[in-house]
Formats: sequence, C-alpha cells, structure tokens
Amino acid sequence: MDVSQYLGFLLFLFIFTAGFWLLIFLLTFVVPYWIGGTLLENLQLKKEAKAKK
Repeated sequence: MDVSQYLGFLLFLFIFTAGFWLLIFLLTFVVPYWIGGTLLENLQLKKEAKAKK
C-alpha cells in the first residue's frame, strides 16, 4: 500500500464518518425541532382561528 492509496483510504474514512455523524445529528436534533415547531405553529393558528369565530 503506497502513500496515495493510504491518503485515499483516509479521505474515504473521513467522508464516510462525517456523513454518518451528520445523519445522526439530523435525526436527533434537526428533525424533532422541525416537527415540534410545525406542531406548535399549527396549534397557534388553530387557536387564533377559534378566537376569531
């Protein structure tokens, strides 16, 4: 295994692990925050629509 193969392997590992941790971050923080914000906004809109009646 020469240096270029070693550097290519390290680059592959870096890209793979960066993608893995990005996926974990999105699934644990971003998606629940997005869903929670949407639910709260819908509740507020329903409450405002009910108050206008």
